[in-house]
This record gives sequence, C-alpha cells and structure tokens, in this order.
Amino acid sequence: MQPSAFLPVLVEVLPRVARIAVYIAIGVFAANLVVAFGLVERIAGLSRYLTGPANLPDEVGTAIVTTAASTTAGYGMLAEYRESGVLDDRATLVAVTINTFFGFVQHIFTFYWPVLIPILGHEVGFMYVGARAAIALAITITGVVAGAILLSGRNLDSAAVAQTDGAGEASEEEQSLRSMLEDAGRKTWKTLRRIVPRLAVVYVLVTLLLRTTDLESFTALASPLTNLVGLPGASVPIVVAFAFDTTAGAAAIAPAIGQTFTPKQAVATMLIGGIISFAVSTFKRSIPFQYGIWGPEFGSKVIAVNTGLKIVFITIAVAALVA
Repeated sequence: MQPSAFLPVLVEVLPRVARIAVYIAIGVFAANLVVAFGLVERIAGLSRYLTGPANLPDEVGTAIVTTAASTTAGYGMLAEYRESGVLDDRATLVAVTINTFFGFVQHIFTFYWPVLIPILGHEVGFMYVGARAAIALAITITGVVAGAILLSGRNLDSAAVAQTDGAGEASEEEQSLRSMLEDAGRKTWKTLRRIVPRLAVVYVLVTLLLRTTDLESFTALASPLTNLVGLPGASVPIVVAFAFDTTAGAAAIAPAIGQTFTPKQAVATMLIGGIISFAVSTFKRSIPFQYGIWGPEFGSKVIAVNTGLKIVFITIAVAALVA
C-alpha cells in the first residue's frame, strides 16, 4: 500500500481517537477526584443496590453512574480501577456487564427519543425501545447475579483504593485542593499514555482493513434468521439496512408497519437486524475501542461477554415476540 493511502485513514481516525481520549481523560480524572474528595459514599448510594449484591466495591458505583452520561468515561473509570488493582479481571468483567443498562440509558435521550420513536411512531417506537431496555436490564441483572456467585474478597483489593486515592503521600486533611488536582492529573496522563497510542494503532489498522474488506457478506445471515422465526420475506432487506444503519432501517420499515408487518413483527425484525449488526459493529467499533481501553487479551474477553449476552437476550426477546 502506498504511503499516500494512509493520509485519508489518519484524517478519519485521528479526530475519533482524540474525542475518545478526551472522554477517557474525563472519566479517569473524575475517578481519581471522586476518591480523593471522599465522594464515593454520596455518588454510589443508589448504585450500591447493584454493587452490594454483586460483591463489588462502592468505587464501581461511580463508574456506573458516570456511564449513564458517557459510556467512554465510565469505561475509563473502570480501566483506572483495574489498573490500580482495585478490581481483578473477573470483577472488572462483572462491572462491565452491570454497566450495560446505564450505557443504554444515555441513548434514550440522545437517539431513541428524539430520532427513532418519531420515525417508527409511538406504538412500535415504544415497543422497540422497551424491548432494548429490557434486554439491557436483563444483562445488568445477569452481571449482578454473576458477581454474587463468582466474586469474593479475593477479586478485590481494598488497599488499592487508598493507593488510587494517593493515601500515604498526605492525609485527607493535609492534602490541598491543588495537590489533589495535580495527583489526579498525573494519574490521568499516565493512563492516557498507555491507552491512546494503542487505541490509535488499532483504529488505523481496522480502518485500513475495512477499506479492503466487504462486510456486506455478514448480511448473508439475514435470510436464514428471518426464515427461522417466520418473518415476512420483506424483512430481509430491512434487516440488512438496520444492520448497517439503525436510522435507515427504521425509516425503511416504518411505511410497512400495519401492512406487511405487524408491530411485533416489526420489532422482531429490527432486533434481528441488531444481531447482524453486532458482527459489523464489533469489527468497526468495539474491537478498536475495547482493545484500546484494555489491550487485546482482556479486550477480547469484554467483547465476547458483551456480544454473547446481547445475542442471547435478543434471541429470547425475538422468540417472545413471534411466539
């Protein structure tokens, strides 16, 4: 490949990496400040109903709350807790799973409510968003149950919280606001130096591969899936469109609701489109993002858990809709 071919890729990738880096920086910086100022108890109050039964420390509650505003910032917090030793790999996977519903919540206000529901109409729109909310909540509950069964004190290091806090350098009374900010800034910079170069490299490689790979081959799965659950033949192009662009898929199916599709069939078709889209979105977005945050080994585990649980619960939802 000619060196000149890299320039368009860099133009496409660098702004995306910069945006993600900003959110990671916000998340990691906030995580350090929350602990340093002793705000964990206040922020994690409500989330303790989830973190408590899951045998996770209160600090994870701050990441859960943050995820509702920014998934990237929430992941940045969890990466900081894992890096500092507060959570081991198993506990981090449980925390990421519990985060699912809260990551969904932000999309209600940024996409589902202002964009998707007006396109689909209130009945089908609310049915679809309700189905996605139920799926996300089921995954979160699965994470809580998994934590209750699989986690114990061996998966956590309470002493590492003090290290994240900067304890040992100065007591809370002695440490000034400036020193807290400086300490949080140093730790944030250390995390960014580790994550951002890896993130940039993976994004560049994946983008180059996308330019030479036909991802539409994944949509060959659409016809067998729609036939299996007894959906109309017209669902196949809808699934294909939905897999690559949610808005386009919704716009394509909306005129056919009440004629070709019943409301339940329309929701089931869009959910199947979601299953197909995981193959595409995992390759285009999840791998670069998760590998950048966690590294290839642990990032692969996060992707496998996230994707596996989503497919399982979407399949259950589709079966319930077409039963």
